[in-house]
Amino acid sequence: MKTVHVKVKHGGSSVYVGETLQQVSQYLPRRKVIIITDETVEKIYRPVFPDVPVIIIPTGEGIKTLATCKMIYQKLIEFSADRNTFILGIGGGIVCDITGFTASTYMRGVKFGFVSTTLLSQVDASVGGKNGVNFNSYKNMVGVFCQPEFVICDISLLNTLPAQEVSNGFAEIVKHGLIADPALFEFIESNVDKALGLDFDVIEKLVYDSVRIKAEIVEKDEKEADIRRLLNFGHTLGHALEKTAADKHLSHGMAVSIGMVAASEFSRQRGFLTDQDCLRIRELLQGLHLPVTYDADPARIIEAVKKDKKRDADTICFVFLEQIGKAFVEKTGLTRLEKDVRSLWEKTDHL
Repeated sequence: MKTVHVKVKHGGSSVYVGETLQQVSQYLPRRKVIIITDETVEKIYRPVFPDVPVIIIPTGEGIKTLATCKMIYQKLIEFSADRNTFILGIGGGIVCDITGFTASTYMRGVKFGFVSTTLLSQVDASVGGKNGVNFNSYKNMVGVFCQPEFVICDISLLNTLPAQEVSNGFAEIVKHGLIADPALFEFIESNVDKALGLDFDVIEKLVYDSVRIKAEIVEKDEKEADIRRLLNFGHTLGHALEKTAADKHLSHGMAVSIGMVAASEFSRQRGFLTDQDCLRIRELLQGLHLPVTYDADPARIIEAVKKDKKRDADTICFVFLEQIGKAFVEKTGLTRLEKDVRSLWEKTDHL
């Protein structure tokens, strides 16, 4: 097991990479605990849950709403949850987001922790203290910054995931390499088959390095006023694609993969990134079974970007690559971005 400590101004959290769900009880306080999980996780892992009350929510991005939070608040009241109650989220990114948000707002905030059950949540949603829900299909429009007490990243749980769900997690891992660690990017390039095969040592390293990179960034900028914006690489267009996807089957990891390809191309067009690096990024994502193209309407993409919570009047903070392992944020006019999006999508009919 490897541990990463996230130290911020008002507290922090500890992330235990390689710890198991079966050992979670030793991290729980000696007071009332309530679990939040989803139907799929509960069906598979309920026998090893601590013997405490459980709130079960449905699965899917569509339930990440204030309506679901309202249901949870009601259940917490029924379970007589008070300010000393500890809430444990066991599940993927949606469970972690909803658990963190409801815990942070119930009675003005109670302590909480996570057992992260998907690769995507282990390297992204469960770490860093950003907890939110969607509003009118806009991603994470309502949320808070509040750190969990702990996060357990149980690598063994990944063996029950569908292959596409594993690939979704690789998108965020590649992102961490692209923005901050060229050695991590090169390690993934050299270990694609082992990563896809969920080799324990390889996955543990990928999760640990991703958590380490994110923790270092969060410690410098917990509330996303500066350097933490780098973590949005590929996400501005990725979130827009998630919202506008006609078939509704474009997952977060898939959308971010396409968004990173587009952001890399914009970086190349501005003279920051080489042709060779653009090709390496595209080939690695394809090798990890992630899409690099998507048939979409540029007008709808731009309309969604204009409603992004990171927009500031007629500009948006967009993340570019100077090289693999080095990113920077630049305020970009929405007019220029719209021109770039239209050019890229129309040039290829589908990025």
